[in-house]
Amino acid sequence: MPLTLASLVNHSALKLTVLAGEDRLDTPVRWAHVSELADPVPWMDGGELLLITAMKIDAADGEAMRRYVRRLVRAGVVGLGFAVGVNYEQVPDALIGAAADEGLPLLEVPRRTPFLAITKAVSAAIAADQYRAVTAGFEAQRELTRAALAPEGPAALLARLAAHLGGWAALYDASGAVVAAAPDWAARRAARLSADVERLRSRPAPASAVVGADDDEEGGDRVELQSLGSGRRTRGVLAVGTDEPLGTAERYAVHSAIALLTLTTERSRALQDAEQRLGAAVLGMLLAGEPEHARAVAGELYGGLLEGPFRMLVAVAAETDPHGELSALADAAETAASRAAEPVLVVPESGRVVVLAVDGGAAVTACTDRAREAEARRASGGERGGPAPMSVGLSAPTTAEAAGAAFHQAEQALSVARRRGRVLVGHEEVAAGSVLPLLADDAVRAFADGMLRALYEHDATGRGDLVASLRAWLARHGQWDAAAADLGVHRHTLRYRMRRVEEILGRSLDDPDARMELWLALKATSGPSA
Repeated sequence: MPLTLASLVNHSALKLTVLAGEDRLDTPVRWAHVSELADPVPWMDGGELLLITAMKIDAADGEAMRRYVRRLVRAGVVGLGFAVGVNYEQVPDALIGAAADEGLPLLEVPRRTPFLAITKAVSAAIAADQYRAVTAGFEAQRELTRAALAPEGPAALLARLAAHLGGWAALYDASGAVVAAAPDWAARRAARLSADVERLRSRPAPASAVVGADDDEEGGDRVELQSLGSGRRTRGVLAVGTDEPLGTAERYAVHSAIALLTLTTERSRALQDAEQRLGAAVLGMLLAGEPEHARAVAGELYGGLLEGPFRMLVAVAAETDPHGELSALADAAETAASRAAEPVLVVPESGRVVVLAVDGGAAVTACTDRAREAEARRASGGERGGPAPMSVGLSAPTTAEAAGAAFHQAEQALSVARRRGRVLVGHEEVAAGSVLPLLADDAVRAFADGMLRALYEHDATGRGDLVASLRAWLARHGQWDAAAADLGVHRHTLRYRMRRVEEILGRSLDDPDARMELWLALKATSGPSA
């Protein structure tokens, strides 16, 4: 228990008498300080018991004492000790009245009690309280360590921490999802802090934040958020909620929990890194057309994934990825798969991530949801015209034997997503769509402009309308009468124009490849809607 004025008053050796402020004796005392200055406020930190003999002040002046006491109260002084028998035989009524008016506890110090005895008593009490706090902190550390080694792991640790704090505790994973909470009802309270946790995760570790009191039916608790992780990247977040700010012993317990949870998180991360290296080897074998070798290497870790239909996803981050979209996508896939108890293979590479996940499973859903959320944030942030924060291509359902083709599908979808400035494109969307939007590529347009430039230059001289005639003839599949009717010319005129097209381009219109290339070139130069 912290030292209070009541503790000093009840100290039998000090013989202190309360003259004012009896109702505020439970105020904690941080220190005892002697000062005879007329204005000691500049040297006060707050929480002090000020001891005086009134050598430099007129303690009998009512107005002066009101100003003096008012300054002390505003500076956070918690009590005033006045020594009698030195400059005054008794405490002046003016000082007693001023202290009573301001609610400042006033203690009479008898002549036989030296100020040194009071400061020693305060110092000894503070030291004893700190010793108790350190001892309690070490005991909490031992309990938390035993809990961390229990089969329940973090869940047991959180239960012990919540009991020690007299509040609640919750653990969030790298994606910001609540993975454990104690007591059980705290999971709902912790879930409402997702926005605060997300803001903390966006800052380099270590980081902390204090969330204001919650005014709902579960009371006005004070919540502290602490990031977990030994590197710059946050691996998780610890939240603790209490009715009051944490004391010294409680702070020791929280710091111990942070260290233990960080150790657990980093150890789990080391295992994940090893799994990722194994996953990269499995992916390499699949893409090399060696599914049986991939199954043998995967064993039980990924074996179930390779036995059923799965999807392959390839994601690439933008040049600048301030929100860590790519890492968040990988975390979302792993977290969702873990909760659903389904296998997933996540292979992060330089600037991109490859994911193999069960078709129709939680990991695929999590990845697509994360991509749509990124697109929504981009739209709501007024960045619709800017680059996508990441681009994601998703293959059709496949098997281990056709993994190479699925990877090609995902990369094709990814290419379309990047070209169109989209976050997510699936193979089904590409396969079911039209080829015309693909003609918007700059390289295709350059090819088309080069192929048709001579015809455009011919028409610019006013010597004919070869481009329009070619378009009409190709649109009518080479039917002379129908194309001539569309143009409003005689068919012999159209035949002459097509011979001029062949002469200028050096291509035969009887060649189906030439017809196809010319038609696509006309589409590319006039836009997909032509």
